[in-house]
Amino acid sequence: MSIYIIAEAGVNHNGSMSMAFDLIHAAYESGADAVKFQTFKTDKLVTRGARKAAYQDENDNSTRTQAEMLKQLELTDEEFIELSRECERIGIDFLTTCFDSGSLEVICQEAKVRELKIGSGDITNLPLIIEHARTGLDIIISTGMSTLAEVEDALAALAFGYLSEKDAPESYDWLKLNYFSEEKLARVRDKITILHCVTDYPANHECLNLPAIPLMKLAYGMKVGYSDHSLGIEACCAAVALGAVCLEKHLTMDQELPGPDHKASSTPVEFKALVAAVRNLEKSVLAKVKSPTSREQANLEVARKYLVAARDIAEGEVFTKSNIDIKRSSHGLSPKNYWSLLGQKADRGFVRGEVV
Repeated sequence: MSIYIIAEAGVNHNGSMSMAFDLIHAAYESGADAVKFQTFKTDKLVTRGARKAAYQDENDNSTRTQAEMLKQLELTDEEFIELSRECERIGIDFLTTCFDSGSLEVICQEAKVRELKIGSGDITNLPLIIEHARTGLDIIISTGMSTLAEVEDALAALAFGYLSEKDAPESYDWLKLNYFSEEKLARVRDKITILHCVTDYPANHECLNLPAIPLMKLAYGMKVGYSDHSLGIEACCAAVALGAVCLEKHLTMDQELPGPDHKASSTPVEFKALVAAVRNLEKSVLAKVKSPTSREQANLEVARKYLVAARDIAEGEVFTKSNIDIKRSSHGLSPKNYWSLLGQKADRGFVRGEVV
């Protein structure tokens, strides 16, 4: 199985189409499967006075409010359509996170997109989640800052959006009761990928909580991946070993650029190393049972030990602890037969070192 690797360009284009194109090409050259942006209209996303997150101020203090910061990072609908066409032209999947209904409508109608990504900030925005599911497209949803109960709310909203003919749920309680069920989730299981995520930029390794990946996989029986905001590639590699089927990591052309996410992003060189490591790792997690590989089979004869004569043994002599040894040989009787052999008589003579 190939891990789906998303290069999260996000807003690291800094409002520049030239830089956005550079990010697309850097993602493609790194070997990523997809490059993802963020589609929003500032006035529909935040209020005028909404404050910035602490990490946003730490990484770039050139603006005072979220609105001021986001306005500088906003692209037009036409520009996103152009980016999707460039992705199609060079052969990399185009993804974007739509933060409002209008952006979602434009992207689904005009851009070349085959699945959608819902960000962690909208994990509790059940009306928007339902709108995403109404498109019928596959959905990747991040779960940063959330509890399992909130993840389950989002899954219920997705199931309702995919399956119900009603315009809207009767209430939150009705939605949860009727659509967070094994029967409903089983019908949409193949449409959804859940991403474990820690919303911090950069996220400290001791806070990553990677065991949440197999936990959610077991709890919901769905595809689970990992959206990484830590520095380095170790966490992504560990996520693959824990069963992640999808990885998302921020990509920047330069970590020293102004902007909220650059410092927690990988450079093109680092991202290429990540992809190479994951492609090697995914080969090592394919086996479903514990058994010798074909190459290991060739080493069995030289690595395994067998029962051998510790000294010359005469025909009819009783096998004892003193005349049987366990050593490497090319073939012979397995050591598991040691106890049953003790006390039996030799049916022929053996020379020292001969397999029994």
